[in-house]
Amino acid sequence: MGIIRKTKSVEALLNQFKNYDGAISVIELINRLNSEMNKTTIYRVLNKLEEDGILHSFLATDGNKWYAECKGCSVSSHHDVHPHFQCLECGKVDCLTMDINIPKIPNREIISSQLLIQGVCEKCLVN
Repeated sequence: MGIIRKTKSVEALLNQFKNYDGAISVIELINRLNSEMNKTTIYRVLNKLEEDGILHSFLATDGNKWYAECKGCSVSSHHDVHPHFQCLECGKVDCLTMDINIPKIPNREIISSQLLIQGVCEKCLVN
């Protein structure tokens, strides 16, 4: 489909991910941006940015959707197949930079896979 115009809504959402290497929940994005745009606009722009290979999403164990920036994806190819780590102490979610080999399943076509690893991050381990 191709990225929509760089509207104020698109800019505001993308700015949330600048200089931040983790994932952000849709709930957090709505809380941060509620004075700039409504919830419907946030969801619409997030979906468009995901379709265009700018962001990828995954579901946490509580059912909330999280978003993080893609690295090298495009409209035609999402290849951000990697695990995510959620700290049970501070709640931060990170993309882990490691490859995962998803096994082939007979008589099935895998479209996507999600792996969320939970534990305690290095900052919380020190405290």
